[in-house]
Amino acid sequence: MSYLKKTDPEIYKLIKLEEKRQAETLMMIPSENIASKAVEEAIGTSLGNKYAEGYPRKRYYQGQTIVDQVEDLVRERAKKLFGVPAVNVQPLSGSPANFAVYTALLNPGDTLMGLSLSSGGHLTHGATHTASSKYFRSIPYDVDKNGIIDYDLLFKTAKKERPKIIVAGTTAYARLLDWKKFALTADEVGAYLMADIAHVAGLVLADVYPTPVPFVHVVTTTTHKTLRGPRGAIIMTTQKGLKKDPDLAKKIDSAIIPGIQGGPHLNTIAGIGVALKEASTTRYKKYCQQIVKNAKSLAHELKKYNFDLVTGGTDCHLILIDLRNKGILGRITAIACERAGIILNYNRVPFDPNPSLYPSGIRLGTPGITSRGMKEKEMKKIAFWINQIVNGLIETKRKLKLNMTQERDRKLREKIIRLTKVTKFINIEIKKLCKKFPVKKTY
Repeated sequence: MSYLKKTDPEIYKLIKLEEKRQAETLMMIPSENIASKAVEEAIGTSLGNKYAEGYPRKRYYQGQTIVDQVEDLVRERAKKLFGVPAVNVQPLSGSPANFAVYTALLNPGDTLMGLSLSSGGHLTHGATHTASSKYFRSIPYDVDKNGIIDYDLLFKTAKKERPKIIVAGTTAYARLLDWKKFALTADEVGAYLMADIAHVAGLVLADVYPTPVPFVHVVTTTTHKTLRGPRGAIIMTTQKGLKKDPDLAKKIDSAIIPGIQGGPHLNTIAGIGVALKEASTTRYKKYCQQIVKNAKSLAHELKKYNFDLVTGGTDCHLILIDLRNKGILGRITAIACERAGIILNYNRVPFDPNPSLYPSGIRLGTPGITSRGMKEKEMKKIAFWINQIVNGLIETKRKLKLNMTQERDRKLREKIIRLTKVTKFINIEIKKLCKKFPVKKTY
């Protein structure tokens, strides 16, 4: 980065500080990962200079011969890996990818069904105050008292509400989705079934998470989570989708451009291509297998410390913890963990009585730390540290005679964290661990 350092030392300094932060902390937000240097190099190329509105051989500008080849290559890699007949690699991220599918298949006011935000669904699956509920009639489905999707209620609700699209996807759900049950419901009511596999796309490619392709009409995914690529997205049309509507892929392409986007980011598309090539290797499959092994090991260790795991465990890369039995909120826990060097996020849990800014839970995952080579042995240490942090916070609150509601006060929250000295000692140990498992440049 010699040119950047000379031209803009302020930005250069901030980038180096962020690199240092990532190197010295444990990346445990489930939606984050560490792209390879090859992916980073592709993103930083002159491909970003080129405007390419349209699709290969159907552009609105000249000078497209090479970028057409880039997009064609990436599309073919995606089709081969996921086993689908049609893909679009132009969405700028997951949210516009989902919205493009909606605009392709729905008219304003049509009904869509998605997992509620409180049950672990994503904002774009119909949550209140989002475009997906502003322009369309959103009917949520939920989990049962055990935190598992209530497929029977989903079926009954779909029969009553007759949605045009059912979205099967999650952002804070630790169990496998039953694609067959979703398909039975969608087929019964004549709805399109869209699988949003943003979190688990890599696990699907590695055969450690079941593929939705035979059961759904459309698949969307981001490319930067378990897929370990740049921040982009892919929309895939399945054979089942083309059987339902032979023009489905064309409608989705038109929804991207001219529907909601203009020129694609060819540098990002190239980075997606690199990530897909990496994902085709045996090494990558072993990596994804280890993600799940680590998550299950971490869940097992956390349960030893009496942490209440939503659904009792995990089948994938993600763990959701309900902290109410500990008498502490998710926000203060997440901030204290960050001070110690464990980067996770506070999150609502099913039937959470607390607001989204001060929820009862935390969400954590293993893709990032697994990319650094950590395994089950390290999961034991991480669970131990999280338990120490939570116990430290609880003890500090006890001494100060503060309750959970008072944690919402910023000054009191900061005082609790400041007086919980164990975070400083854990931070030293985490930095030692991070030196033992440095951020990798290649995979």
